[in-house]
Amino acid sequence: MKADSTAPADPVCAEALPSAARGGPVSHAVSRIARLHRIAAGRLLKGLGLYPGQELLMMHLWDGGAVRQSELIKAVDLDPSTVTKMLQRLDQAGHVRRRPDPDDRRAVLVEATVDSCGLHASVRDAWSSLEEHTLAGLDPAERTELARLLAKVEANLCQETEGCPGPE
Repeated sequence: MKADSTAPADPVCAEALPSAARGGPVSHAVSRIARLHRIAAGRLLKGLGLYPGQELLMMHLWDGGAVRQSELIKAVDLDPSTVTKMLQRLDQAGHVRRRPDPDDRRAVLVEATVDSCGLHASVRDAWSSLEEHTLAGLDPAERTELARLLAKVEANLCQETEGCPGPE
């Protein structure tokens, strides 16, 4: 059988990192970890009828009460069309209610429903499970140190992007 001359050669000196990521091994690791974390969260949330990201929106509503949709979009720092689609799905599931703002009929207020209270406990449990799975094998001191270091990384990125949402 003839070898395909268009196929790439086997990388003889391949390293663990892609060549373009060699200047940023931590950034590469954070990217991989974020992707895997989202997949793991998605699996846990699927059982609750949620998609990843919807739980963050609900957390904001549970803790902050009714808010204008425009403010919610800023708080979760997502594209307006993405938030609108999330709210449509959450509304259909009975977890949120949207209504005109009595102070400005052009604006829409969004709030968690009473029916979503049961979901609150389930999301908390899912996040606790995700936390334990994510940090398995780390002792309490390592967990504290990791949280401290990640907070510093987040602060650096917030400064760089000049667009971080308010404190969670």
